Amino acid sequence: MQTADRAARVLELLRLRYPTRETHLVAQNAWELLVATVLAAQCTDVRVNQVTPGLFRRWPGPAALARATQEELEEVIHSTGFYRNKATNLLGAARRVAEVHGGEVPRTMAELVQLPGVARKTANVVLWGAYGINEGIAVDTHVKRIAFRMGFTESVDPVQIERDLMDLFPRDAWGDVNHMLVWFGRHVCDARAPRCGECEMIEVCPRHGVGEKPGADSRKKMDKAVTKTAGKAAGKRPGKAGTARAASAGPATAPPPKSPAKPRNGGMS
Repeated sequence: MQTADRAARVLELLRLRYPTRETHLVAQNAWELLVATVLAAQCTDVRVNQVTPGLFRRWPGPAALARATQEELEEVIHSTGFYRNKATNLLGAARRVAEVHGGEVPRTMAELVQLPGVARKTANVVLWGAYGINEGIAVDTHVKRIAFRMGFTESVDPVQIERDLMDLFPRDAWGDVNHMLVWFGRHVCDARAPRCGECEMIEVCPRHGVGEKPGADSRKKMDKAVTKTAGKAAGKRPGKAGTARAASAGPATAPPPKSPAKPRNGGMS
């Protein structure tokens, strides 16, 4: 089966498995989605959703958060892990959004990746989840692992993986592809124990790297990529929400996006 045909079939099967495509981070607007996505690096959505209500009550927008101290914010987000770097990035992002963008989260990839702590992965999540803009495909550890196993890419570089996936899937599906692959990675295609015996993709999946010994080259490559991405996600400048339709380092931006849409599902997750 050709790779393009495999991708088309995988998309069809994912849509059957996940007819309602929304992620689990709770956010009411673009700013809340950006904050939640930054906090979700190396942290569960459940934990982030426990932390953000209090954070947004105390600092309801970027201007308010920009006036917080590092210590105050660290105390509130401590349980999400990597709290020092996350606090530094969120304070920097809040100041830039408030001072440079008039309090509004930017609607372009080029502007979003200038915010501290935001690169392509987070930017893609925000653009799609908050504004309905398909600029690219957010590549996290789940997406990276499944793209490799399904033979959609041979790269371990998130930037190249994103390009490979964008070439295979229709643009209007990019946002959903990210969310469905993340869920699929959590529910079926586990990193250590993939449930291939109960997977509807078995008919088309080449299962690259599955069943190999931990020392195999493919596993080494994937582990290296996962470790590198995890470090970036929690650092000052990583590299795209459970949001409207939702759950970062860069190729050139894609062609002009469709007109911005209102946040989906009202309450963004």
